[in-house]
Amino acid sequence: MNLCKYLFPLAVSVVLFSTPLLSPAFGADAPRDNEPQSPIQIEADQMINNQKDSSVFFSGKVSAEQGDIIIHADEMTVYYFSRNDAVNNKEQAGGKSSRNIQRIRAVGNVEITKGEWVATGDTAEYFENEKKVVLVGDTRVWQNNNLITGDKFIMYLDEGKSVVERSSEKDERVKAFFYPNSENK
Repeated sequence: MNLCKYLFPLAVSVVLFSTPLLSPAFGADAPRDNEPQSPIQIEADQMINNQKDSSVFFSGKVSAEQGDIIIHADEMTVYYFSRNDAVNNKEQAGGKSSRNIQRIRAVGNVEITKGEWVATGDTAEYFENEKKVVLVGDTRVWQNNNLITGDKFIMYLDEGKSVVERSSEKDERVKAFFYPNSENK
């Protein structure tokens, strides 16, 4: 199953990182269209395939890897287009693919890593059509010693834009901590 060329750009996402995040210190490269995709490996204590709702559910210490991107979570659900949608997508894509990922949802103790980049939160969702990753719930994003915190972290992969929002319920503001020369430490 091809979890799409931007999935890990993680997962779950995160799944995730084709353009600079908030500054040049927060960035990574995604695979280019002409580069071959590395295989995706998902390990968990349990897997349930539900053809009725076109999903695969993983639970228990879930670990998903593609290349140098790793997503850990308590649970992960991969939603793919139904066979009818897949036929339409295959025709639109010139016959290249028969089944594509629609979205991925990771829940519980979500951690996404890529090299020196780490993001944590309560839930993460990747939306294939929008090329968007949403990390929610006490989010923290590190690269080296630099840190950004907030309640919701949204990355628009195709636009090279990210947004961090505060929690209105807790009245906590977005915080950013940047350390000069942090990549040397």
